[in-house]
Amino acid sequence: MLSNSEVPGLVFLTGDLGYNALEQLRDALADRFINAGVAEQNMISVAAGLARKELRPWAYSIAPFIYARPFEHIRNDICLHRLPVVLVGNGGGYGYGVMGGTHHALEDYGVLLGLRDVDISIPAFDSDLSVVISELMQTNRPAYLRLGLSEEPKGWQAPPYSGWRHLVAGGGATLIGVGPLAGSYVRACLELPYESRPNLWALCRLPLPDLPAALIQQLSNGKRLIFAEEHVAQGSAGHSFVVQLVKQQVHVSQFQHVTALGYPSGRYGSQAFHRRECGLDAASVLNAALSGYAS
Repeated sequence: MLSNSEVPGLVFLTGDLGYNALEQLRDALADRFINAGVAEQNMISVAAGLARKELRPWAYSIAPFIYARPFEHIRNDICLHRLPVVLVGNGGGYGYGVMGGTHHALEDYGVLLGLRDVDISIPAFDSDLSVVISELMQTNRPAYLRLGLSEEPKGWQAPPYSGWRHLVAGGGATLIGVGPLAGSYVRACLELPYESRPNLWALCRLPLPDLPAALIQQLSNGKRLIFAEEHVAQGSAGHSFVVQLVKQQVHVSQFQHVTALGYPSGRYGSQAFHRRECGLDAASVLNAALSGYAS
């Protein structure tokens, strides 16, 4: 468990959330654990002030409450001054399910990437967190940590964390998933024969890291590419990815971008329900990878 002596300068702020989850952290940090109440705009401004004093503030809430509600304060107090405040948003994408649109974060990293010098971390697996946290404790820029469920199959060992990771090798299409979504495809990919199995990659860091040589080589084989993310198309990682392909003159014969579509049926449900509605579930994405491009 973290303590003040182990992490000098760490201050953790929460917007009146984290009950039955953050008590050990609260006890370890003592007066450096601040419950800011349901006052997210003020919490962000306080975090900015703490960063001005060379402390290391982390501000935590449900994802839309950490980027949407206090957006002006993030822009003006943190980003315009390039302060190293870490924003932690829990339940990225449709993570809060039946709680509805007010609790869903479908445009979060697209919005924040429009600001100055913001680094985005979207860990795919629980095992990523120790590396991600260590990196963010050293950052000198604003950062956003988008948290979601770790969805890898039981007994499967994820490769070490990096911005790009090749999770599953295969002889079929290339499938890229952003963050935890990639982990939700591992089992379905492994169940396919090698010849038709997609090459599954996880993207876990934005702005977009340089494309790995192995990924470029796979994309150059003439087979289709599926890019899936629990985020709207506008401002998405997929759009940045296409720009990078053009810059690096990588030709892709077939490309399908699968994104969050909002609420096609007008109903709210579980995260799995919303993924199925948007074609982001493993069955839909694997079908797209096997059957080819569908506009």
